[in-house]
Amino acid sequence: MNRHLLLLAFCQGMFLTNNVTFIAINGLVGLALAPLGWMATLPVMGYVVGGALCAPLVARIQAHYGRKRSFQVGLVVAALSAASCAYAAWTQQFWWLVGSTISAGFYSANASLYRFAGPELVAESHKEKAISWVLAGGIVGAFIGPNLASATRDLLPVRFVGSYLSLIVAAALSFAALAFIRFPEHRAPAPGERLGRPLAEIARQPQFIVAVLAAALGYGVMNLLMAATPIAMQQCQLPFSSAALVLEWHVLGMFVPSFFTGHVIKRFGAPAVMSVGVALNLVCVAVALSGVELMQFLVALFTLGVGWNFLYIGGSTLLTGVYRHEERTKVQGAMDTCVYATMTVTSFASGALVTTQGWQLLNFGSLLPIAAVALALLWLAALRRRTGGLGVAP
Repeated sequence: MNRHLLLLAFCQGMFLTNNVTFIAINGLVGLALAPLGWMATLPVMGYVVGGALCAPLVARIQAHYGRKRSFQVGLVVAALSAASCAYAAWTQQFWWLVGSTISAGFYSANASLYRFAGPELVAESHKEKAISWVLAGGIVGAFIGPNLASATRDLLPVRFVGSYLSLIVAAALSFAALAFIRFPEHRAPAPGERLGRPLAEIARQPQFIVAVLAAALGYGVMNLLMAATPIAMQQCQLPFSSAALVLEWHVLGMFVPSFFTGHVIKRFGAPAVMSVGVALNLVCVAVALSGVELMQFLVALFTLGVGWNFLYIGGSTLLTGVYRHEERTKVQGAMDTCVYATMTVTSFASGALVTTQGWQLLNFGSLLPIAAVALALLWLAALRRRTGGLGVAP
């Protein structure tokens, strides 16, 4: 840990404050404004659609202008989009809210790369720990996000307008912290210069396929269940304060393990840690199907968070072994494009399923992507045994 990595972890915390607040309120505001009930999570989906659309653009911006300038532009967009969401809620305009969350995706696509910027601030031997420590900053969001949504929801006459406006402050704090981070000197590519191998060639590596599949589907399952939770709890007559508590524990599950995930990956390898993540996802589904009391929601979502942590950090670490330095932005952008595309599908499916089919069917449906990740890890393990581990990073 050094000062620059610590400040980047703080920026991650503000990013998660934004995300958790969005998750806590977007579905409920959407439910109140949507013309049809199944459209309730379209504002949640808009956020990830924006991320999917902007991820390739962000990769190009970072390749040409560097990490810092791209991150700064993302934070400006974060503040403007939060203000736009507040206006949409104030004026009761559902489609304006969806459009505002789509624009916020540019910030999300930028901030999701904080984890890859972390290893550039430390020695090569600490890259696993750097990814883990940056993501550990999300603990700030675990405490602030749900409580911020709860404390500011009735701050102004129209519910949740104050919650959106509070996110402008989070963006401003991140912008201030970012000013003190010194990233490695950036060299823009010359016109016509090729940045390493073609992406298609890199993407054919088994390690790339498994890393991206695990990160995308792990995030997809987490998003599928998390986005539906506030709505499902409301349908079960549980108060908003209970939903905020469940989300708080969920985000703690997502980021508290980051203090040791990097150490465990360094010792046992990313695939082993990712396999534990798959097992925890299965435990989450089993608990969720056992009942709809507060404790079942809390335990299921906490377990889901820990499973996501192992899959996402494991997949991100696995990815760092497939590219050269000059290829990093396009490969990282490709992973995040796949992650956001998967989240787009699950965000839509989340609202449609929980409002039309119910919480139980939603959980049964999540078993398919979990099984796909398990099969991918078995395939990678078989390749490692066949080749003696050659060409496959731990």
